[in-house]
Amino acid sequence: MREAIIMHFKWLLPAGAAFAAAFGAASAFADGGTLKIGRDQDSNTLDPIFTIENADIWVLNNMNAKLVEVNEDMTGVAPDLAKSWDISEDKTTYTFHLREGLKFSDGSALTASDVEFSLERLRDEKESVLRSMFQVMEDVKAPDEHTVVIELEHPSAPFLSALAVFSASILPEDVVKERGDDFGTNPVGAGAFKFKTWERGNRIVLEKNPHYHKDGQPKVDEVQWLVEANDNTRILKLQAGEIDAAIFIPFSRVEGLQNDPNVQVHLDPSSREDHVLINHEHPPLDNVKVRRALYHAIDREGIIDAVLFGHGTVATSFVPKGQMFHNPDTPTYDYDPDKARQLLDEAGVEDLTLEIITAAGNETQQQTAVLLQNMLKQVGIELNIVKQEPGQTWDTIVQGEYDLSLNYWTNDIIDPDQKATFSVYGENDAKSYYTRYHNPEVAKLVEKGRTVLDAEKRRDIYYKIQEMAKKDVHWIDLYYSPFRNASHQYVENFHQTPMGRFTLEMTEINK
Repeated sequence: MREAIIMHFKWLLPAGAAFAAAFGAASAFADGGTLKIGRDQDSNTLDPIFTIENADIWVLNNMNAKLVEVNEDMTGVAPDLAKSWDISEDKTTYTFHLREGLKFSDGSALTASDVEFSLERLRDEKESVLRSMFQVMEDVKAPDEHTVVIELEHPSAPFLSALAVFSASILPEDVVKERGDDFGTNPVGAGAFKFKTWERGNRIVLEKNPHYHKDGQPKVDEVQWLVEANDNTRILKLQAGEIDAAIFIPFSRVEGLQNDPNVQVHLDPSSREDHVLINHEHPPLDNVKVRRALYHAIDREGIIDAVLFGHGTVATSFVPKGQMFHNPDTPTYDYDPDKARQLLDEAGVEDLTLEIITAAGNETQQQTAVLLQNMLKQVGIELNIVKQEPGQTWDTIVQGEYDLSLNYWTNDIIDPDQKATFSVYGENDAKSYYTRYHNPEVAKLVEKGRTVLDAEKRRDIYYKIQEMAKKDVHWIDLYYSPFRNASHQYVENFHQTPMGRFTLEMTEINK
């Protein structure tokens, strides 16, 4: 299994070295200081089980810790709070051995009972977004303060990988119970940073966690996540020195920033896949011929050239290129306006008007939406562009109050089960990433993909899942692209891993 994962993930690593090499050289920068990061939207909650939004995850991943974490070269998992683990011969019992002396950011002891509580809460809480990934846990017990025993209903190929997801963060039982719903706005964790303050719509401030279990981390004293929805304003603040880093810069600004001697641009390899979400409950989008017509009407290469300035490749599947079990041979929908018009005729659809939800101030989305509008017009479809505040777009999608929406996904773990479960399973609260897509045959394959342990057989299953979902047009795959962030030259080790985590525990500043 490990060899198969390495084979699939080599493309994601920086040329000539593993991703870890980016942090391997000794640094002359001094520890301390405040790192100010400009981003396009605020978080909604800092309770890890109630979210799937990147704006939350970016913060959570630096506040919390799990039993295991994705390893440095993105090929599997490594110890985090657990120093080691044993797996029974029948693959149904996992015994984790915790590190000695673990503490939460408030100084209280982190014990096996907190692990038991956190994992059971993740599995059992009704509104837990990724709970279906953990239903396989039959029992979680803490026989002593440093040992956690997890019994599974049946062998699960993705289980160990799943424990590295942000939702599986270990939280203090007493604090969660005491604060209840308020925990999401006043959290306690065991990560490199601890929560300090949150000014809604403005900033979240984290400070160095003195109880973090990794020696010498983090490097900076404080991190401020500052909200600036407008891409251009965010970049101007970076160049003016008001912030130290700006994330998700438009592709149109990459070259200009690369020529700025005070700025460094980070085009980090990613597992990101951008797509057009389709609401399958909005007629005539429930008709597969209409969905296929949309696919054929879109010139994805044209979008990559015009909006990404060539920094991307056409997406062929919801499982990103380079990801474990990516199928490179899914059904294709070439740019063919004549075919699109033919399919619309066969579906009996004419004078179709649709709306597409976009994030206001997001230059990449706005440019893409205008191109889509012009492309669909060529096949007789009127596309109205709706601009919403970044935080509002997600609520609109969840409520199903949309026809189309521009969105993206970044994998959090190595195994494809997370994305398959959330994006095409259709039999959980996520409703196939809120597209309302549901194919019972695909759902059965997703379930089967969890229980089959043989790597080659799992690959065949996930190949089939991707093929069927693409044939159904569960959504429209647009492109794969790198993460694009920028920082001042005085900032060192400001990166995102291919899984999207900002490695802020390693970031240093010197000004």
